Amino acid sequence: MTNDSSKAGFNRRRFLAGTGAVGAAGALQALMGNTAAAAGPGRGNNRGIQAADNGGYGPLQPASPNGELLLPAGFSYVAFGQTGTPMSDGNPTPARHDGMAAFAGEDGTIRLVRNHEQSQGTAFASPSYDPAAAGGTTTLVFDPEEMRLLETSPSLSGTIRNCAGGPTPHGSWLSCEETFTGLDVETPHGYVFEVPVDADGPVEPVPYKAMGRFTHEAVAVDPATGIVYETEDRGSAGFYRFVPDDPADLGAGGRLQMLAIVDQPRYDTRLGQRPGRPLPVEWVDIADPDPDSGDSLAVFYQGREQGGAVFARLEGAWYGDGSIFVNSTSGGDAGLGQVWQYRPNGDSGGQLVLVYESTDPELLQSPDNICVSPNSGGLVLCEDGDGSDMLRGVTTKGEIFDLAALNGSNTSELAGATFSPDGRVLFFNVQTPGVTYAVTGPWNNGAL
Repeated sequence: MTNDSSKAGFNRRRFLAGTGAVGAAGALQALMGNTAAAAGPGRGNNRGIQAADNGGYGPLQPASPNGELLLPAGFSYVAFGQTGTPMSDGNPTPARHDGMAAFAGEDGTIRLVRNHEQSQGTAFASPSYDPAAAGGTTTLVFDPEEMRLLETSPSLSGTIRNCAGGPTPHGSWLSCEETFTGLDVETPHGYVFEVPVDADGPVEPVPYKAMGRFTHEAVAVDPATGIVYETEDRGSAGFYRFVPDDPADLGAGGRLQMLAIVDQPRYDTRLGQRPGRPLPVEWVDIADPDPDSGDSLAVFYQGREQGGAVFARLEGAWYGDGSIFVNSTSGGDAGLGQVWQYRPNGDSGGQLVLVYESTDPELLQSPDNICVSPNSGGLVLCEDGDGSDMLRGVTTKGEIFDLAALNGSNTSELAGATFSPDGRVLFFNVQTPGVTYAVTGPWNNGAL
């Protein structure tokens, strides 16, 4: 999710909310430990924490003669859901595939809800939130036994720059607009929309205004409390949470709050941080989550005035093992990205911990989406930056390895990595020209 306010020199983005949570905290805690060991007091050369034998899978190679992907030996893929292919309503599949999650469907199928990061244009289905907005979501039904797409349907239409979002515990996908357009009295943008996983056609778009109007990126829901954590993709960004009045009905309203560090008002997390040091957290209320303003930072400034902390381009968010993990795409002294862990304490404070800060672009540069393997608890990271992007794996020991890459000169961002609920299939998107891949192979041979 490229953002015009990105830090110069590193134009990548975010980790995405993933599905499945088992064991992921172990991988990230290991990253924290290895970073501290390799880098001394929070910074240094991290080239040493690469997994042996490429995570147990061996080197990448063409998956087939003239294949589109480079994968480890024994892995294969199918491509489907390409831009322009007819959907169930006869209209062409929209472009700019982005964030995505996988859910169990009927009769052993898998349902994928996929974002499309399109902007102004013409809505691709009706009903639409804004007929002059080309973004939204599609829902795909995939047969994992025959490894083929069964159906694609439009499911949300008339929104702008649907980059990321996240699954909810009650069978839906929250799709976020990464925009804050100038105020239009009729159709302002910059909201979160909900899409039921079982929707077989366009839903009636309802902006959840109490969840805030700002440049959204991703969300992660804590199933224990129903609290929704939200990231903001700006150079000066806040980390927010939405405390719903009814966790099963997010449209019923609630309170929007911004993270602050106790006794350190306006704390700046972007530079000079030390992995492993816990920072005590408090939350400040946002009085007006839906400001009548053309300023894209209107919500951020409200929290900042009350001492809210600032981050550098918060993108992906993911819940796992009792914590919320978020990615700061351009944070850190080298501007290569940070991974933060928020440890909630019920509905009150909690702690913020820097888990990992990249100092080596060859190891990891500006990661974007993230998901966890339900097989092992290892992580999959999507890169989005200068040059060729890759899927990177992270072992539960905190070692990084190469998982997949495009076989050719395409430098489009990779997005939407998500495992099937049973862990057998890894799905991900290539934004341009717009295609979804399903990868299978001997996962138990290695770290995932």
